[in-house]
Amino acid sequence: MKEKEESKENKRTLRPSPTALLNPRMDVNFKAIFTQETEESNEALKSFLSSILGKEVVKVQISANEPSVDIPSQMQMTFDVSVTFNNGEKADIEMQGQDQKYDFSVRSEIQVARLLNNNAKKGSNWSAEKVYQISVLNFHPSNGDKSELAWYTMKSKNGQTLAEHLNVIFLDLLEIKKLVGTPVSELTPVQKWGLFLSYADDEKHVAYISKIAESEKGIMEAERIVGRMSEEDSNWFRQFSIDTYRRDQNAIREAAIKEGLNEGLKEGLSKGRNEKALETAENLIKMKILTVEQIAQATSLSPEKIQELQKSFAAENK
Repeated sequence: MKEKEESKENKRTLRPSPTALLNPRMDVNFKAIFTQETEESNEALKSFLSSILGKEVVKVQISANEPSVDIPSQMQMTFDVSVTFNNGEKADIEMQGQDQKYDFSVRSEIQVARLLNNNAKKGSNWSAEKVYQISVLNFHPSNGDKSELAWYTMKSKNGQTLAEHLNVIFLDLLEIKKLVGTPVSELTPVQKWGLFLSYADDEKHVAYISKIAESEKGIMEAERIVGRMSEEDSNWFRQFSIDTYRRDQNAIREAAIKEGLNEGLKEGLSKGRNEKALETAENLIKMKILTVEQIAQATSLSPEKIQELQKSFAAENK
């Protein structure tokens, strides 16, 4: 019996420490917080949405979405939380834990337009409820706006809004991270959520994040969910696998960029040398004091190229 207990205690685990938490900025973990069929998951979702939208969300239902992903090879799929409010409005919530190196603002406009199109009622008149594309970003959006919470609707140049059916919302974690250490009583609900998502897995800030969770029931429920998920070795395996995949992809992309820059530099130097050689050859041809072979030797151009330049020069000066 004693040997079995010792064996259990010495069991290897992927969890870095007994108190380590999974990264809530990883899309699969983020989605798992809000989409479980439990009261605490629903409470966390309502709290998060209330903080983002600035109004109390009392009832929300998870909408059908893509299947869960278990292996890195499926990383091409998105991980969104799709919800429907009791008034028929819809929201699509996504976590972007790393900069995708493309124009995220354009992508968001297209995403929210699709959401509105899918939510539009069929019939003889124009009728649709509002839709919200909510993106939690661990980088600054491509439009340069560094607000903690940026909310966009369709407006004219003088600020006149349309029907406000299309809503794009960015929660910028990089800006909210700057608030770490701020007294909890001075934080807004959206700042609390931003700090929780930014530092829940950082063991240096355990006490601070616990205080934030104690101040907001929805965040407390989210912390409990992440805590339970972190006890499962399979979740750590999935997180490490996805992280490894992403690191590999980043390394491949950086290597490609570096190779492209090196090739571009070589091409540029070659092009520059060639243009200078042509300029020198043209000047020597105009001077009419060297033979074709001498000019070719001086410029490293072929005799055929020098003859071609001579013909061109003669034609221009007829």
